[in-house]
Amino acid sequence: MKTDLTRIGYAGKIVRIDLSSGNASSEDLSLDTVKKWVGGVGLGTKYLYEEVPPGIEWDDAENRLIWTTGPLAGTDVPGAAAINIMAKGPMTNLAGASQANGFFGAYLKFSGYDGIIFQGKSAKLVYAVIKDGKATLHDAQHLAGKDVNETERQIRSDLGVKQRDVSIFGIGPAGENLVRYACITGDEGHVAGHNGIGAVMGSKNLKAVVAYRAKPAFGVVNPGLLKEKAREMLDYAKTRAGGQYFLWGTGGSFSNIHSGGSLPVRNYTTNIFPEHEKMGGQYMRTHFKVRSRPCYKCGLAHVKEVTVTEGRYTGFVGEEPEYEQLSAWGPQIGNTDLGAVVMLANEVDKLGIDCNEASWVVGWAMECFEKGVFTPKETDGLDLSWGNVESVKELLNRIVRREGTLGNLLAEGVMRASQAIGGEAADWAVYTQKGAAPRGHDHRGKTRWFELFDTCLSNTGTIEATWAGVQPEMVDMEPVKDHFSHEEVSTFNAKYNGIRQFDDCVGTCRLVSPAPKMVLECFNAVTGWNWTLEDAFILGQRTVNQLRMFNVRHGLKKEFERPSARYGSVPVDGPAKGVNIMEKWDWMIENYYTLMGWDPKTGKPTAETLSRLGIGE
Repeated sequence: MKTDLTRIGYAGKIVRIDLSSGNASSEDLSLDTVKKWVGGVGLGTKYLYEEVPPGIEWDDAENRLIWTTGPLAGTDVPGAAAINIMAKGPMTNLAGASQANGFFGAYLKFSGYDGIIFQGKSAKLVYAVIKDGKATLHDAQHLAGKDVNETERQIRSDLGVKQRDVSIFGIGPAGENLVRYACITGDEGHVAGHNGIGAVMGSKNLKAVVAYRAKPAFGVVNPGLLKEKAREMLDYAKTRAGGQYFLWGTGGSFSNIHSGGSLPVRNYTTNIFPEHEKMGGQYMRTHFKVRSRPCYKCGLAHVKEVTVTEGRYTGFVGEEPEYEQLSAWGPQIGNTDLGAVVMLANEVDKLGIDCNEASWVVGWAMECFEKGVFTPKETDGLDLSWGNVESVKELLNRIVRREGTLGNLLAEGVMRASQAIGGEAADWAVYTQKGAAPRGHDHRGKTRWFELFDTCLSNTGTIEATWAGVQPEMVDMEPVKDHFSHEEVSTFNAKYNGIRQFDDCVGTCRLVSPAPKMVLECFNAVTGWNWTLEDAFILGQRTVNQLRMFNVRHGLKKEFERPSARYGSVPVDGPAKGVNIMEKWDWMIENYYTLMGWDPKTGKPTAETLSRLGIGE
């Protein structure tokens, strides 16, 4: 069977690493398995459901840390090197899934595997090396306490390799200290950031994972067609939305997001940020010095290195912040210095914490300081006035090391921290009732209700059905008529759910591969399966429903699928002033459940739905 899979874009094996014993073993993938789950989040979901039963907590040695890539990774598709990482996560105590780009997904396949399953817990800090179809563990005690960038450089030195000879993903001090929203960072700036999977990695005493570059040992069914379709997809990615992602990166949408009332400003207390034009991608790329640092075979090359050329942080060099980092360390904390955003964004990445959750918890703490709930006594001497970036930097470093009363409290995330303080302050925090904070928008604004609803209903600790809202025209659906319609939002999210999970199964970067039908054409050129759009939806829906059943078994309840008081509040100014998503929330939930084929009262998938998707067992 392995020979068959290596002809259709697969390495054909996964490697299972038992950290408790130090042993590694390979397992063949079957054609039936990959046809059912494909790869990425689909394949990861299969293993998570089968191997993490109820009663296993996120920091239990028997929790799994699952790394999977897909059939497009390592092919001629631009930027196709995504890695999907899954576990039961500490933020929600439910399923966690997050994807990162860079090089790892391609290098893992070059090293002989479509996935890695880590189980058990090492007695000491170690890192794993995947090379030539073998997995080995190495002592990492000399890496203890190092940030992610230091860890990468030291491992390359230990192994005697150059930067692009290997791809390295690991944890910083946040993961080692079990900060609940620790992430896994690799290739100096690419992040798998959601639901605390870095804390799971830290709980296993696993510091990093290394995959080697090599010649691909797999082929594709129709290489000529793949090149043609991949080129068409790249051309589309370069020109869509007026070419803004190609020209200005994800930060190019900053001012447009502000104009829609979707920019988070000072912890959702306002939607007005007059300085928005000096914080977007257009300003950064025309005023700061930038150079490309593209991911694997990426012609879009939206990832840049930036040198700050003005302000207090002139001369600072780091990776250009993505939109969510711009919003996190700019308006959300009341900062108007773009150079400071660059500094804080890179600080967060190297410390190994999710920028979204970190900014919500810091912004909440700053509001508490402004309103007198926190004084310098509670902040251990820090001045947390809005915009005080040096205090924010110090606070982040205390959080990742759980230093001081406040650092240790905020390491638990904004929901748990705010509930511990209680009183009025508990109502100022932005999060979902499952326990995780949203991505870096004000989801109460125009076009973003879809993501607010999705964030609360998602099975993974981050968005599931949506990506920058829904794009129904890409999958031959009628366009949205009213972005503030309770009925349209809940209906479209249900009808659209599944296609973005298909994206996360195949191993591509969504910025370079934004159009599902184009991704499907590349997928068919690799596998020769001739899937239709309906087939892609079914795969995605199967994944969503299997994740749903995992969460039901692990304690998911309907009352968890709501926003916090501040997250679901009515905007007081800006374009969405006075609009209230919560006035029909319960109706939206039942409408969504029904359209998803779930019991409208409990949210549990019906037997008929599971049977239709081939997971009735």
